[in-house]
Amino acid sequence: MACYAQAMSKDALLSALAPLLQALPALVDQDPAQAKAELDRLFPLSSLAAVRALVRSGVDQRWLCDREHEGVRFSRVLKAAGPAFSVDAVHMNGAGAGHTHPGGEFDLCFAVDGAPRFDGNVEGWTVYAPGTWHVPTVSGGTMDILYFLPGGQITFGPRSV
Repeated sequence: MACYAQAMSKDALLSALAPLLQALPALVDQDPAQAKAELDRLFPLSSLAAVRALVRSGVDQRWLCDREHEGVRFSRVLKAAGPAFSVDAVHMNGAGAGHTHPGGEFDLCFAVDGAPRFDGNVEGWTVYAPGTWHVPTVSGGTMDILYFLPGGQITFGPRSV
């Protein structure tokens, strides 16, 4: 019964993410500030209560973010097929692993406790341009984060010059 409930919950999360996954491809080539503004307009944080609840439930029940490395819990929600987006979930406070975004990165951040900031940004949308590198860092509390990666592209490691 637990596996069935887990599958139903993941299906519900994927269903709730479908409108986001349909809208994101049109934003890949936009300036990150413009893409963030469009995401804030199309999908303001207040409209994403169901996604937030499903993510929080999944993290609490450990069907989401069921793996851990150096204090960061994570899991793959959706694997990319071709140019489509992959979706990863992360539950963190502190720093994660440095990585490059070959195709860019769209992050949907939900505060869990404290007054967290993701790379200095309050909860909500954060957008990185293709080719950018960073060490994802949550300060001031804990966040659940959904990473949307065009083509599933991400390269972990130090910044390349």
